[in-house]
Amino acid sequence: MDLFDNFPLWAALFSIGFAQFIKVPLAFLATRRLDWTLLTSTGGMPSSHSAAVTALSTAIALEEGLGSPLFAISTIFGIIVMFDATGIRRHAGYHATVLNQLVGDFNKLVEEVKTWPKKEEMEKREELKELLGHQPIEVFFGGLLGIILSLTIYAILT
Repeated sequence: MDLFDNFPLWAALFSIGFAQFIKVPLAFLATRRLDWTLLTSTGGMPSSHSAAVTALSTAIALEEGLGSPLFAISTIFGIIVMFDATGIRRHAGYHATVLNQLVGDFNKLVEEVKTWPKKEEMEKREELKELLGHQPIEVFFGGLLGIILSLTIYAILT
């Protein structure tokens, strides 16, 4: 089965998993709190998106060479993903922070203005996810992680 022999695919997938997993102990070191939700969350250190695209490009470079069209495609794809992670997605997270604050302030105002009795059970409100993108340093270390993991896996398997 060619799928199981697809080194670039497995290097990228492993890099995503490893980057997501390593967020838990790194966050613990910073906050002294275990947060297992980081395994499936977006944003944070290191960037699993950057780890994936750099692992993919590195694996393709190792198998196909730096002059291959596949390497060119994966590199441009990686640059776009990493640029997006530090730009659009990070700023969307900033917007979510402001919107969540506005909603919270509005809800406090409504509660203070109310003169009728409160409902027995308050409706749950879902906040917008604020940690969407990455700081440039998170993207850098995610990218570096992907390259290192891809080179390490390649060295072990060949």
